Amino acid sequence: MEFAGGRILAESAEGIGLLTFNQPEKHNAMSIAMWTGLGEALDWFAADSALRVLVVTGAGERAFVSGADIGEFDANRADAAAQAEYERRTAAGRMRLAAFPRPVIARIRGYCLGGGVAVALAADLRIAGEGAVFGIPAARLGVAYGADLVRALVDVVGPAQAKFLLYSGQRIDAAEAARIGLVNRVVADAALAETVESLARAIAANAPLSIRAAKLAIAAEDPDAIAAAIAACFDSADYREGRAAFAAKRPPRFQGR
Repeated sequence: MEFAGGRILAESAEGIGLLTFNQPEKHNAMSIAMWTGLGEALDWFAADSALRVLVVTGAGERAFVSGADIGEFDANRADAAAQAEYERRTAAGRMRLAAFPRPVIARIRGYCLGGGVAVALAADLRIAGEGAVFGIPAARLGVAYGADLVRALVDVVGPAQAKFLLYSGQRIDAAEAARIGLVNRVVADAALAETVESLARAIAANAPLSIRAAKLAIAAEDPDAIAAAIAACFDSADYREGRAAFAAKRPPRFQGR
């Protein structure tokens, strides 16, 4: 499937979805249309009952997402009022990614800057190639990250490292990103796709209801939903299958119910 005029690509097979930011000539910089298309693509993935895991990545070899499309700044972000409208138009895609009900893995190669970091932070897991570069250049452009994005950054790397990234505007390499906890793992660029696919398959083979309960509990936003998700696990056919598979010493076959 294509969204945003082909700038967002979506495909799914064997329980694993792949969402690709497809503007390699601009290092996959995010236009307003692409933010809108991201939300539409996520709705398409969410409607797929067979989907277990979603991988998000950038087209080409040079970038995951290099930030917002600066070419749109004069027309759409010229002042505070324009920025408020820009935020309204772009927030839906970002919020839907953060709230996506299945596990999301960011597969990061090359530049991951500004809005690209925001996309990566919305994922559950971040796997980077060794050549990846991270940074938040807001202070070099005279703009500011929204409070929700700053909070997401602090939640992942802590206040001290968030301050360094936001105040300095400096870029860091993949090894440093792993050291401060911005990414979960760094692998050779040539092994990135295979590593992420292997991880996605391992997650997809596990019990979907258990993973959903874990994702809700980690987010810690709705105690009633967490309790209901936990109860659903213990009442599920998957729990019975897990016990039977363990007793028979065979791999379980989970159905998500």
